[in-house]
Amino acid sequence: QVQLVESGGGLVLPEGSLRLSCAASGSSVSISSMSWHRQAPGKARELVATITWSVGSTFYEDSVKGRFTISRDNTKNTMYLQMSSLKPEDTAVYYCSAISRSKTYWGQGTQVTVSS
Repeated sequence: QVQLVESGGGLVLPEGSLRLSCAASGSSVSISSMSWHRQAPGKARELVATITWSVGSTFYEDSVKGRFTISRDNTKNTMYLQMSSLKPEDTAVYYCSAISRSKTYWGQGTQVTVSS
């Protein structure tokens, strides 16, 4: 079992920045990759970015390339999403997920609102 807890969401002005964190506990040593997803009101959940746990290879959805940076600190079992140049369309609940031994675990989500 892997438990995930997100933090760092909030209200930010357009073009502002936020950093989300996702702390893993439990059987976190078996994690192979972690991801950030988001779900806006009335829309399906979408993948934002992924990072492999051992090597740190990354993947980004096209709309966030150049604005978001995913990273991880293996010593703290924590993943981050640095978000810059935020747009109103980035408003969503952001969820982290982890894949461990072919199972996917989810956090509870954190709200990000980009508005003036």
